Amino acid sequence: MYLVYKIYSTLGLAFLLLASSQVAASFYNPDQRRDVEAFITELVEDNNFDRQELDELFSQAELRQDIQELMSRPAERRLAWHEYRKIFITPERIQAGKEFMQEYAGTLQRAEGEMGVASEVIAAIIGIETYYGRIKGRHRVIDALATLSFDYPEGTPSDRSAFFRRQLVEFLNLTRQQGLNPRLPMGSYAGAMGYPQFIPTSYRDFAVDFSGDGFIDIWTNPIDAIGSVANYFKEHGWQTDAPILTPARLEGEGEQLDGLRKNRFDRLPLSEVEAAGLIPEERQGLKDSTQVIPMAFKLEEGEQFVIGLPNFYVITRYNHSRMYALAVYELAEALRDTN
Repeated sequence: MYLVYKIYSTLGLAFLLLASSQVAASFYNPDQRRDVEAFITELVEDNNFDRQELDELFSQAELRQDIQELMSRPAERRLAWHEYRKIFITPERIQAGKEFMQEYAGTLQRAEGEMGVASEVIAAIIGIETYYGRIKGRHRVIDALATLSFDYPEGTPSDRSAFFRRQLVEFLNLTRQQGLNPRLPMGSYAGAMGYPQFIPTSYRDFAVDFSGDGFIDIWTNPIDAIGSVANYFKEHGWQTDAPILTPARLEGEGEQLDGLRKNRFDRLPLSEVEAAGLIPEERQGLKDSTQVIPMAFKLEEGEQFVIGLPNFYVITRYNHSRMYALAVYELAEALRDTN
């Protein structure tokens, strides 16, 4: 260290110290952040939280630049479908799904019987989300939600800080209700947790104690996770035994279908989609008025045309990305074929 001081000039040393301070961890100390202080005051007044406990908690919650960067460039925006697919539809993940379905066959059958959601769809969700519990997230939930609540990254299509503040409030509510240390739960960069990667409001509204042990544990209990995913789909209108999508062919360029090649979930009557030139290969059971999602997915060569049906739309309630929903469908199909 003495040699370093001898080599660098005073100005150079000052630069090094400044750079070091810029990469040092930054915390949400309410004494230094008025927005955090106001948030804590609101929690104390509206939710009867203890101010000292929250002051201590937020003084240890870290602003995470890596979380900001991940939120700014999610895979659904960066990758084409053929690239995205390679991440999730692999022989290894299909095999892991088959083993998961065998191990929890009774639980999956019970969830399917009680809630009407196919076993392979439940398993596919857990497989896409966390590789059957192998990858549950490497970020502290308190850090992720604090960062996205108070320092949402600039340059994104929209500012979702208000959404994440609601999630932060709900996270603090659930940790208090369940007797959890809010410093400990780990999750995704967006604050999603456990096997099914539920955000806090989804935990509140849809997680269930499927194992019957008195505690809703989506972090370490696959049985609760299975029941919670099935309940989520049921509550969002899943249609038992109904198809998820139908392949389609495009006659013309589909210029009337504004969202055809965009990763959106806008729905149109089937008759309007057909009139614009996207024709389903299977129409049995579908009405002209059926609300569907016309889609084109980029392949290495050419495009794959698909019409998403009501159950496809339900999957987009779990994650708004069309590519995510198609990956769930394809993994579910692979698991059904190998079951």
